Amino acid sequence: MPTTRSLLAPGRYVQGRGVLADLGTYVAAIGSVPLILADPVVRQLTEATVTESFRQAGLAVRFEEFGGIPTAAEARRVADVLSDRGCDVIIGLGGGSTIDTAKAAGDNAGIRWVSVPTVASTDAPTSALSVVYSEEGVFETYRFYSRNPDLVLVDTQLVANAPARFLVSGIGDALATWIEARAVQRANGPTLAGGMATHTGIALAKLSWDLLWENALPAVEAVRSNLVTPAVEAVVEANTLLSGLGFESGGLAAAHSVHDGLTVVPHTHHLMHGEKVNIGSITQLILEAAAAEEIREFIEFTARLGLPTTLTEAGLDHVDDEVLRMVVEAALAPEETIHNLPFSVSENDLLDALKMVEELGRSVRAEAGLPEPRAPQEERPPVPAARMA
Repeated sequence: MPTTRSLLAPGRYVQGRGVLADLGTYVAAIGSVPLILADPVVRQLTEATVTESFRQAGLAVRFEEFGGIPTAAEARRVADVLSDRGCDVIIGLGGGSTIDTAKAAGDNAGIRWVSVPTVASTDAPTSALSVVYSEEGVFETYRFYSRNPDLVLVDTQLVANAPARFLVSGIGDALATWIEARAVQRANGPTLAGGMATHTGIALAKLSWDLLWENALPAVEAVRSNLVTPAVEAVVEANTLLSGLGFESGGLAAAHSVHDGLTVVPHTHHLMHGEKVNIGSITQLILEAAAAEEIREFIEFTARLGLPTTLTEAGLDHVDDEVLRMVVEAALAPEETIHNLPFSVSENDLLDALKMVEELGRSVRAEAGLPEPRAPQEERPPVPAARMA
């Protein structure tokens, strides 16, 4: 059992409307030969602002196109580019996959790295780890580093300009932070930071949860109109900073293991990271025998946000047990974080919990007057976002 306690955090966190215009000033304090990793869409949206910001800071602008999937091979390719150009800092500009690849490439090249998320869809930007996938988008492993990013900078206007689904996915990822951290704490289990959780890490995980329950619904409504409101600022902070610190220094459990299991079957590849995690959160609550009211409130809340709460929405409504057992087997792999729960989980336990997600998801939606879940090939009507009674 671990006996030490540890907390990890980035060197600096900056958030606000329009802060991308200040990126050059912050980067100049970290390195003099930066490289920006971004996909073509993000580059088109941000290049003018970044170029002017770097010009004012006396930095040259060098972009490199992200290949699209955070594989080990892509990290090696980008690292070669860094070495060839003599770069001393890499900036991951975009979503979680871009940022995870920038961290991996920076580590390979032995240089510093910066996270600039343009969406608040995951808690990857602050962490000292990357998630590595295969070319087919299947989870392979977590890759850990000796340090966190030197800088995380989030322009909330960029977040508000992105499709609301990105913010909603980030909420699904962040809501799992407290569910998992409290389970790891009960088990006195290890965190990703090494050792046991600090009281600070647990408190930050709970604060993320509290901010989301208060602000998530109005924030999503605001982002649908590209507005930056106090609720949006709160949710961006919860999704990015608080969830990032909370998951890394509080610990992961079953929710992310189920996510990893869901990646092994092609049926779920239409879902974003936080959407799969939400299926995992419900599964974990079922495994824990959480209070029925707690599970129902969570399902209704996340359904109103537009997160999937049934296997149907994950594309697994008519599959046989063989497919679900593939998910179960991957989620229960020896290295998976589901083993951080304060009890052991068998294959049949997890299989039945996954099946129960469908039953509970449907019944809660019916009781709340929400539309029936639709399979992914069907066009889904927007879910009412009114506050729960």
